[in-house]
Amino acid sequence: MRAEDLHHKELLELDPEGGVIRFAGQRALLLDAIAMGLLRKYLVENFGLTATRAVLTQFGFAHGWRMAEAINAEFKWANREDWLSAGPRIHSLEGLFQVEPGCDNPLTKKGAMLLSSYEAEQHLLHFGRSDSAVCWTICGLMSGYVSRIAGKEIYVLEDRCMGKGHAACNLLGRSREEWGNERAEELGFFEAGRLKESLDVSLHRVTETLKAAELKLRAHRRALTRVTFRGDGPEGFVAESERMRLVVDLARRVAKVDATVLITGESGSGKERIARLVHDESTRAAGPFIAINCGAITETLLESELFGHARGAFTGATSDRPGLFEAANHGTLLLDEIGEVSVGVQVKLLRVLQEREIRRVGENKSRPVDVRVVAATNRDLSHGVVDGAFRQDLYYRLKVVELQVPSLRDRREDILPLARVLLADAAARAGRKITGLTPSVADQLLRYEWPGNVRELENAMERAVALARGTRVEPEDLPEEVRQAFPKSMVIAGTVRPLNEIEKEYILAALQLNDGNQTRTAEQLRIGSATLYRKLKSYDIIDGERTERKGIRKKS
Repeated sequence: MRAEDLHHKELLELDPEGGVIRFAGQRALLLDAIAMGLLRKYLVENFGLTATRAVLTQFGFAHGWRMAEAINAEFKWANREDWLSAGPRIHSLEGLFQVEPGCDNPLTKKGAMLLSSYEAEQHLLHFGRSDSAVCWTICGLMSGYVSRIAGKEIYVLEDRCMGKGHAACNLLGRSREEWGNERAEELGFFEAGRLKESLDVSLHRVTETLKAAELKLRAHRRALTRVTFRGDGPEGFVAESERMRLVVDLARRVAKVDATVLITGESGSGKERIARLVHDESTRAAGPFIAINCGAITETLLESELFGHARGAFTGATSDRPGLFEAANHGTLLLDEIGEVSVGVQVKLLRVLQEREIRRVGENKSRPVDVRVVAATNRDLSHGVVDGAFRQDLYYRLKVVELQVPSLRDRREDILPLARVLLADAAARAGRKITGLTPSVADQLLRYEWPGNVRELENAMERAVALARGTRVEPEDLPEEVRQAFPKSMVIAGTVRPLNEIEKEYILAALQLNDGNQTRTAEQLRIGSATLYRKLKSYDIIDGERTERKGIRKKS
């Protein structure tokens, strides 16, 4: 039989009842190519490229060696040429690749040309274009097959690969002596020592990753113990107000789609928390989340931080250094205060978003990156576009989806739940047993406008924990500006309160703030003392105390 006469009908045996599949006389398994690609992705992400290539190359070698023995036992080839040609034909029938007719022998000067390779296809799908050949399993497979037939070790390597952007993959088989030092680095992947060395390095990497995951898990558990939220809210998030719940819901929905997100809102309102939510709810959750404050770094340094630099690119660049885009590969990069970025850096950011590749400072080579960009700003970028300070094309590229985080004063239902969460967190860090807030403290927190938003509330709770004498926070533990806050009446949900009710509430709050001192209260309200006295009397208040109308006696 000739190799070209091999057909599925002679090679494939199916046992419908027992579920056993045999191919070329050997038990076989049907594996989804995408599943194999996902396995490759998992190995790379957890053990690195070097270890993964060594594993897949040596796995392929063992598989190819065994296939050579099995196919010879099954068909008893009359000569080695037919036996050798049967290999590429068998592997084509297995669905691993398609061989160019007449170009199926890797030992010839021309080599074996693959018109399609499942391995290159899966690598491109999960990692994008590579700088080096990627058909590691196939090269190992062909090496093992040819080595068994030749009776000596033959190493098959690629000189062209679809994973690098070539139209086809080309395989060349040579002995170690014939390869010489030309491809010594690649030949090392066939050695068991190289695999052990790579796995040792990868094991250290996995250990460090597990340590980081453990720290993250501890922080997450701490958040669960101290946070109360409404049933369907994301863990660790306080969103009692309707406006904030809408933002959180939109963030969770957009997280499922790999779109660029622009988060806007006042400073300290929680934009980074929303960005983290988008990352944690996305398919990139297992990847890194990296945040950079663009406004805190000079233009020259920012470019190097984002894109990296080559050795000698500028004074002090003593070695190659990857940037944050590369560090955030397969994860999320938060560009905080994006409105502070110079026009020069904006041009480079636009190119990254469009081309999905970066170029290090001082290099002329582009590198592919797979990063989701989330931008945040407390500015109105549309005004910057009008003024010419921000590029319009970058603005619309960033604003695929915009999440507007409301200020704390615009979501007052969240103030007390947030305060309790932050208080519990501060108390846990300080090692103090603070159980909660007194009613008067809760009232003052609701009266204050919180111009610094959640960040200011967090600082106020840290101060309260540090100053509290007992197990509950008292008014004197709050910052001065919070203690001095007057209530601000608001129209909520279309309900309009009578003016006299609002006036009464405000006057009584001012009187309480001044410890019942009517003279000082009248001065602050800019009304006469007699006027204030009459109003207090109408409220059943005399000398700062409530009385009963009947008998006009003081309430005990």
